Amino acid sequence: MVQIKTPEQIAKMREAGLVVAAIHAATREAAVPGATTKDLDEVARKVIADHGAKSNFLGYGGFPATICTSVNEVVVHGIPDEKTVLKDGDIISIDAGAIIDGWHGDAAYTAFVGTGHAPELVELSRVTEESMWAGIAAMKVNNRLVDISKAIESYIRRQPRPATGKYGIIEDYGGHGIGTEMHMDPHLLNYVSRKRGKGIKLVPGVCLAIEPMVSLGTAQTKVLADEWTVLTTDGTWSSHWEHSIALTEQGPLVLTAPDCGRARLAQYGVEAAPDPLG
Repeated sequence: MVQIKTPEQIAKMREAGLVVAAIHAATREAAVPGATTKDLDEVARKVIADHGAKSNFLGYGGFPATICTSVNEVVVHGIPDEKTVLKDGDIISIDAGAIIDGWHGDAAYTAFVGTGHAPELVELSRVTEESMWAGIAAMKVNNRLVDISKAIESYIRRQPRPATGKYGIIEDYGGHGIGTEMHMDPHLLNYVSRKRGKGIKLVPGVCLAIEPMVSLGTAQTKVLADEWTVLTTDGTWSSHWEHSIALTEQGPLVLTAPDCGRARLAQYGVEAAPDPLG
């Protein structure tokens, strides 16, 4: 069953989303050469505490940290620790979440550590982020779930190929419903699969976390012995971008974006729904 939210519940999710946005801002500033991924986790913990929120990552299925810190070839679910020291030229995807009064927010971004990044890495992050926004723009009343998948995949496939030969749209992980739990139905693929059909019809009150993950090579992944850390099987670097979105009568509301997604959605000719918090 897909959970349909009331406007009042969406407003509460917006509160959680703004906490996630604050985590992103603080960790982005802290992601510098010499910092450890545990340092970033401590930054996130403080933001959550300062906002009177709870972490939805810590303890989830036994996960031992507040955020996921995925460096270079790590796609997702990287565990912060003292041994992973960020270096100039690294890229890191930071996935963060928060709970306010039982309602969840979840979002991720890719950051560049230091300077001197190869052009294909800059383009990888851009393509991944833009594919996310293309998917968000397709979150319209009476569209189907597959329309979001199609928008994400189509955007990626239209881009010039990188020097490595191709972009790999990660197959084993995707977006999801969100609300009173962090991961809920429906599962959202970042590509079109005939086996999955068209998926649910999108109606006001549907809330989704849209999160493409793209590598500079393979679409295949493997999991380390810690049972969390996910890497590309060919060692190519990857990018991960995510926002939580509520579909309203007025259009999509990007719960985890400070401006509700207004500026980026305007580039797709889509008007973001107004902020329920005013």
